[in-house]
Amino acid sequence: MQYRFADRMRCAPPSFLGRLFAVSTDPRIISFAGGLPNSGCIDVEGLADASRKVFEEEGHVALQYSTTDGYLPLREFISRRYSRRLGISIPPDHIQVVNGSQQCLDLVAKIFLNRGDPVAMERPGYLGAIEAFSLYEPAFHDVAFGEDGPDIDECAKVIRTFRPKFFYGIPNSQNPSGQTYSLERRKAVAEVLEGSDTLFYEDDAFGELFFDGRPRTPVKGLIPDRCILSGSFSKVIAPGMRIGWICAPEEILAQFNCAKQAADLHSNFLCQKVLSRYLASIDLDAHIRRIIDAYGHNCRLMCDLLDDSFPAGMSHTNPEGGMFLLATLPPGLNSMKVFEEGVKGGVAVLPGIPFYVSGGGESTIRLNFSSMDGERIKEGMERLARVIGSLL
Repeated sequence: MQYRFADRMRCAPPSFLGRLFAVSTDPRIISFAGGLPNSGCIDVEGLADASRKVFEEEGHVALQYSTTDGYLPLREFISRRYSRRLGISIPPDHIQVVNGSQQCLDLVAKIFLNRGDPVAMERPGYLGAIEAFSLYEPAFHDVAFGEDGPDIDECAKVIRTFRPKFFYGIPNSQNPSGQTYSLERRKAVAEVLEGSDTLFYEDDAFGELFFDGRPRTPVKGLIPDRCILSGSFSKVIAPGMRIGWICAPEEILAQFNCAKQAADLHSNFLCQKVLSRYLASIDLDAHIRRIIDAYGHNCRLMCDLLDDSFPAGMSHTNPEGGMFLLATLPPGLNSMKVFEEGVKGGVAVLPGIPFYVSGGGESTIRLNFSSMDGERIKEGMERLARVIGSLL
C-alpha cells in the first residue's frame, strides 16, 4: 500500500524527540536533553485530594462534555492572577483553556497562516514552535536573539520588509537560551510592532519561574490589542494534566475557538475541575517559591561546573529563571558529535541545530537543569566534561 500523505508532512523538520525519548528512558544515561519539570516538585498528595473531592462532590458533571472556552472558575483564577501579579487587566472572556500551551502554537498557526505566509521568530527559537508552524508551510524570517532580547534593528527590518503575520517570541527565560528580554527591549519590540500590522505572539510558559521571584512586564501589557499571550500550568503544577491557556482580543479568540472546537471540542474538563479545586486549596505563591529555590540552586550549580570543570573555550548563558541554559562549545566541536558521543558516555544533551530555521546551532547545546537533583547534575556534568575533553 502506498500511503498518500498530505504535502504538508514533507514540511515538518526532522525531530530529535524520538531519539531523546529513547535515551531518556535508559537508566544508564543522565539526560539534560529534555524539558521536564522536577517530579519532586509536583504535589501528588494535594492533587490526589482535590481529585477525590471532585469525584465525590461533582463526579457526574466533571466527567461530562463541557464548553470549548474552558471552566469559568479556572479562567477567573487566571484573570485575577494577571491582575495581582502583573497589573494587567485580562477579563475571563478573553481567556481560553487549551490542552497545554503547545496546542496554542498549532491553533494560532491554523487560523493565521496560509502557505507561504511570513512568520518571524527568534534565532535560536523554540523547536516546538518551529515544528508546529512548519506544518502550515510558512516562510520563516528569524531575528537574532541576544543577551537582553531580539536585535531591534533586525526585528524592525523584518517587520517592515516582510510584514509577518506574527512575531513569535519568549520574553521570559527564552527556550533554548534561558535569557530574558530587558524592559527596554520589551518596550522597543512593542514600539516596532505598534506601527505595523504584525501581531506579537508572547509565549510565557516560564514567567512564574524567575529565581528572584520578581515578575517582568509582559509585552501584552504594552500592546494589548496586537498581542496574543499564552501560559501554562505545566511548569508550576503538573505537565501531565495538559492545562494551558491563551489570552487574545475577542476577534482573534472567536476564530481560535472555532478551530479548537473542530480539533477536540474542549480541553480535558476533569483536569480543569481538579486543577481549579486544587488551586483554591493551596498557597500557589509559596508552592512556586519552593520550585524556584530548587531550580535556582540547580542552575547556579550547573553554571559553576561549566566555569570550573570544562575545557577552555566553553561558554554559557546565565539564566535569571526558567529551566534551560545554552552552552557554546569550544571551537571546532560539533553539537551532533557531542550528542552522539555523550550518549555513549552516559549523558544526553540537546544539540542546538533544531532551534534554527535557517541553519546554525552546530556549536551550541541546550542543557536542562530543572529535572534532577544536585548529585545527578554533578555526575552528569562530569560525564559531559569527559566527553567534550575527549573530542578536543
